[in-house]
Amino acid sequence: MLIALTRSVPPAIDQCELTHLARTPIDYARAVAEHATYEAVLARLGCRVIRLADLPDHPDSVFVEDAAVVLDEIAVIARPGAESRRGEIGTVADALRAYRRLAMIEAPATLDGGDVLVTPGRIFVGMSGRTNSDGIAQLAAIAAPCGYETIRVPVTACLHLKSAVTLAGRLSPEGGRAAFLVNPAWVDAQIFGNVELIEVDPSEPGAANVLRIGDRVICGTQYPRTRARLEAAGFATVAVPAGELAKAEGGLTCGSLVFEALKHEDDSTFCS
Repeated sequence: MLIALTRSVPPAIDQCELTHLARTPIDYARAVAEHATYEAVLARLGCRVIRLADLPDHPDSVFVEDAAVVLDEIAVIARPGAESRRGEIGTVADALRAYRRLAMIEAPATLDGGDVLVTPGRIFVGMSGRTNSDGIAQLAAIAAPCGYETIRVPVTACLHLKSAVTLAGRLSPEGGRAAFLVNPAWVDAQIFGNVELIEVDPSEPGAANVLRIGDRVICGTQYPRTRARLEAAGFATVAVPAGELAKAEGGLTCGSLVFEALKHEDDSTFCS
């Protein structure tokens, strides 16, 4: 079973941290409606949606992805680069404890989950304004015994690595090459190696952040041209409205932590 941890949109979202976007008014009611649609799609695609406790005074708390990195073998509790976000991690850690052994990113390291792209055997980590060299090194040390190679990716033109690239899936059910959806203006796509690259439509620079659930790829309705490119490549898509939360530099992966519900007591799933 897939678990999707989510959190409600806080009333303080208009005070969110911003790095690359100018602050514009966020329609709170519309943002709440968008997030409700997103959660409903997660449930329809087979996820058990678990809402974490509300954090109304934490403006970015709806973006739960940044609080942790969940591997099959272990959950790594992040240390967000924005100090204002560090109060969000406790409730995420409490929820994950039922499913994974936990490891912690420790100061002075910083690591945002939005900078971490997990693929079979390889973890790409953005070195960004939110994730530093120490954070990448600590994640690499935790993940290496589980068989993962960690690869650093410079990030300068956008907030997080997954603002610029996400994993759309494989080109065939039989296990063809992995396909990444990428904005090549924001990240050097050559670093991802022998994968299929699907470029966003140039008129939709923010479209690279999609969320794959099962055999579907969730896309934002505001990016129809990029969605058409994914479908032309053979991917089945589902579109959800995401324009209000995008004003807070949020993408589709940001609003949930999705993982397989492995039992904590099943020590065979843990690396050492």
